[in-house]
Parts: sequence; structure tokens; C-alpha cells
Amino acid sequence: MKKTILLLVCTALFSCGGSSDKKKEGFQYNRVKKEKASTQAAKGSVPVDLSNEGIGPIANFKFPNSIDEAMAAEGATIFKQKCTACHKPNAKLIGPAMQGIYERRNPTWVMNILLNPTEMLKKDPIAKALLAEYNNILMINQNLSEEEARKLAEYFRTL
Repeated sequence: MKKTILLLVCTALFSCGGSSDKKKEGFQYNRVKKEKASTQAAKGSVPVDLSNEGIGPIANFKFPNSIDEAMAAEGATIFKQKCTACHKPNAKLIGPAMQGIYERRNPTWVMNILLNPTEMLKKDPIAKALLAEYNNILMINQNLSEEEARKLAEYFRTL
């Protein structure tokens, strides 16, 4: 009796399994290497826009021709105190690197994002695109004064 049951179980197992050499029809798995999000971002998911001035208290901001070294030094101190949790000067962190910011953004836009990040992230198309690129992590309003924002902006020119 036991031999009969064992024979039936073995027969069922071998007959149901099929050949391992045969491919099942309708199923195919192709390995495709997908690009990382950072590579896609580097290809331009957030456009360079030097005409957008953003939303906030600053209008038509222009830098003087020369860098104010004392102001930039104070801006570096402010950056270390208030910004380094999310930004590095020369590399992406939680937020974008500041190096080369004025090659991508209008100085007025930079001042407005520093002073008015909450409204900018809701209404400005570039700020919204950056928010999406950086995993919807909001830029915290540091409640900077215009003078502090100006010092940070000057510091960014030195990077």
C-alpha cells in the first residue's frame, strides 16, 4: 500500500514538472538597465531659466561688478549656520549644490527663494520642478532678512 502511494506521488511530480529546457509560452524576462534619477536630472528635468525672477519681495536684483569679499565671508558664515543641513556648496545633498547657481538661475530668483520658499514651492514652476527632483523635500523657511539673503547671494558668487 505504501509503495503504491509513493509510486503515485512520484509519478505525479515527474509528470507535472515538465522539462526544464522548455520555455513557457507567454512569459519572457528581459533585463534592462534603468537610468538612475540623478542621471535623468542631469539630463535636464529642471530647466535652466535665467529669465524667471520668482515670487517674492525682490524685483530686478542686479549684482555690482565686483564681489564684496567681506559680505561673501559673512554669507559663508550664514550658510554654515542655516543651510548646511540640506545643502553643500559643491555637491548635491538633500537640496542642490550652490556652486554655479547663477549659471542656472536669475539672481532675483535666488534672492526670492531664500526669502520666500513656501510660496515659491507652491507657485513657481522652477521651484516646483526642483521640489519634484529632490523627492518633494520642502525647503524650510529660515526667516532670513533681506540683508542675510544678500550676503548668502554674494557668497554663492564665490563658489
